[in-house]
Amino acid sequence: MKTAPTLMTFALTIVAAFPTCAQKLQSFDDVPAGAYSVDTKETLVRYEVLHFGSSDYWGTFPGATGTMRLDPKSLATARLEVKVPIATVETTNRELDGELFSDEFFDGETYPYLSFVATAVKRTSPQTLALSGKLSMHNITLPVVLNATFIGGGPNPFDSKEIIIGFRATATVKRSDFGLGKYVPIVSDETHIVISVAFKKT
Repeated sequence: MKTAPTLMTFALTIVAAFPTCAQKLQSFDDVPAGAYSVDTKETLVRYEVLHFGSSDYWGTFPGATGTMRLDPKSLATARLEVKVPIATVETTNRELDGELFSDEFFDGETYPYLSFVATAVKRTSPQTLALSGKLSMHNITLPVVLNATFIGGGPNPFDSKEIIIGFRATATVKRSDFGLGKYVPIVSDETHIVISVAFKKT
């Protein structure tokens, strides 16, 4: 007697499909040259501060958009522009979310986006890059270096015609440099940024 596929069978089928994607592009040198766009739903910007000198506190910014031109063999031609909407700021506290969006902090009504534009890209190891560029936030633009690690990529397991690649990038800034110094030093000035970004080849 035939039985319907179990949930476990379905799960194993899906899991089996994903390694194909991860195994295709394990080396940054294998990334196809060309134009890419940020996969918004798969990308997240996270920041971390030290709260009251006793615990780490995180917030996130979903909703990033942007474009990239990349050729691993010619990094001098690399281009990257990313924009993140302030309105998406999220913490574990809705009241704090509103305060961060307000003119007490980011003033999201007046300055609705933070953005990063790369001005130079340098290889720092087989899988890592240093992206020098300009971070704009709260109407202030300053130089920042993002340290990026290539995670992997390949054909989208749900659409083999689409190539996806992913990076993890980090940076540390002083929020007061961007006019966001409220509660310093009760909440740390030094702010760690972690970005998990996926790109789709266009």
